[in-house]
Amino acid sequence: MKLRYGIILTALVLLFADPASAFTDVAGTATESVEVAEENTFQAYGNEYSTLDEFKASTDYIKFIIDNLWILIAAFMVLMMHLGFATVESGLTQAKNAVNVIYKNVFILTIGIILYAFIGFQIMYPGDFNGFFGFGGFGIGFDASDPIGMLTPAYGLDMTIWTDFIFQAMFAATAATIVSGCVTGRIKLSSFMLFGVLLLAFAYPVTGSWHWGGGWLSELGFYDFAGSTLVHAVGGFAGLACVLLLGSRTGKYKDGKVHGIPAHNIPLATIGVFLLFLGWFGFNGGSVLSADPETVSYVFVTTALAACAGALASMITTQVVMKSLDAPMALNGILAGLVGITAGADVVSLMDAVAIGAIAGVIVVLSILMFDKLRIDDPVGAISVHGVCGIWGTVAVGIFSADYSFGIQLLGTLSIAAYTFIFSLIVFGAIKYTLGVRVSKEVESDGLDISEHKNHAYPDFSPVKTSELGAFAD
Repeated sequence: MKLRYGIILTALVLLFADPASAFTDVAGTATESVEVAEENTFQAYGNEYSTLDEFKASTDYIKFIIDNLWILIAAFMVLMMHLGFATVESGLTQAKNAVNVIYKNVFILTIGIILYAFIGFQIMYPGDFNGFFGFGGFGIGFDASDPIGMLTPAYGLDMTIWTDFIFQAMFAATAATIVSGCVTGRIKLSSFMLFGVLLLAFAYPVTGSWHWGGGWLSELGFYDFAGSTLVHAVGGFAGLACVLLLGSRTGKYKDGKVHGIPAHNIPLATIGVFLLFLGWFGFNGGSVLSADPETVSYVFVTTALAACAGALASMITTQVVMKSLDAPMALNGILAGLVGITAGADVVSLMDAVAIGAIAGVIVVLSILMFDKLRIDDPVGAISVHGVCGIWGTVAVGIFSADYSFGIQLLGTLSIAAYTFIFSLIVFGAIKYTLGVRVSKEVESDGLDISEHKNHAYPDFSPVKTSELGAFAD
């Protein structure tokens, strides 16, 4: 065992002994190239077109096609992340709740896209507004009388309004999907669905408008490239509020001890994590908002390095702190690194990306253990992965990039986390004291698949209702 870790540590020392030769620091170059590309794009599209046909006949149209197509592909990759979330959550929890997990994830994705089309997109991007809350009107906002303004670079981005919407819509459902993992195994399905709708309609797009919509945080100079805070911390802190009001799973904390509830299918969770890893290239790479070769490829590299560093750091931390080679912790280390780099993937150096991911990998292990000591039951570690590491990734931009202020980064991430947490406490608390949020002990013991869906994920296992065996008899 000592020899194995000695070899690993030696390899790491050799790798980082000469950072200048091991990695080329091109973050500054990449940032400069983005600025030049934006200037060139502005100049290239300085021409005004009177018709779509005129624009399509121009040389500008070729670049527009490529950029627009890449962002659509990225949207598809982010869609695949929702399959990853579903398989991670079901794999890391009990088999008797797998159907319930899948049902929740299908609902959140589908209602999320519909809600974002109906109301969320124009709350998040309302145009001119007071910086805190705005509303551009119902619907996506396509103006049929102005196709030039909606379907060419005159829209303001190198994509059509339809591409902009569908890419952003794939992000929108993620926040509530994160909450699903936090509360799985003991929440009423109807209560979760109601909370998810309200979170997606009135919390996620509001805080998103503060930065991505040109609101008060954007004016202060806050920076969150692809959503370490705006997506992930929102989901994590909404989940924390719900867990505090919902309580832990039965038997998780007993006689002053933490009793682990084993994951039912770690291979399934592994498939989910690697689907998320793959999809994250679309999540971060698509956030470049163009197919600029240098910037997109650079973001791919920082994303991969942070994920790998997060995994290795979580493995070492788990061994040191827990004396265990814990596979789920290693998987969460990958996700922690990905969440951590998401805020600054385009503005930090390669070495900084490794550091950000590695620190996230340490943080996620310590955070999961801390929440267990506080008797806050998060079955998949989503609060730590997305909430805590989301905050770390955002403030890391202020640490590792001279272009952004640590104070502004801290203010921004804490403001968004606080708003989301308070909103979720109020909304979930209202649901708790009116409709109720927790299933009965009998339903929890039997599993939500049988009790709520009259179905089960593994019929050959012939599950037994423990309540019928007298487990809850007085």
